[in-house]
Amino acid sequence: MVDVTDKHVTIRKATAKAVVKVGHDIIKLIKENAMKKGDVLSIAQVAGISAAKKTSDIIPLCHNIPLTKIKCQGKTGVEMEALTAASVSALTVYDMCKAVSHNIKITDIVLLNKSGGTKSDYQHEEIVLRDYETSPITKDPVFIGHI
Repeated sequence: MVDVTDKHVTIRKATAKAVVKVGHDIIKLIKENAMKKGDVLSIAQVAGISAAKKTSDIIPLCHNIPLTKIKCQGKTGVEMEALTAASVSALTVYDMCKAVSHNIKITDIVLLNKSGGTKSDYQHEEIVLRDYETSPITKDPVFIGHI
């Protein structure tokens, strides 16, 4: 765990997201609030809030932070809480919808922004992936000497 003794108490905020991709049948049931387990979006929101508050219980070496909405007044950031909330909210949607179809995909769990503390504020930028050569090497090996 990082020693935060000498850090100053500041207002710290963080926002994260997770994308849950589902089919039209699930979207229809969510919009009509007709899922057997209940109101998917409200329950996912409560699950996210609960997860954020319990982050230090499930992420090793994570500080226990008293949260107020999406921020805290503390000595360490709330990025892990935001990411945990987004992840658990997405998992809750999956859990509540899997009876209809397992064709559900959770993607793009990402920190969108953070502020507060001594480090500069952060704003998510899309990561540009480069294409790498993936074909096998076909050159003949070089042999030195004869046996």
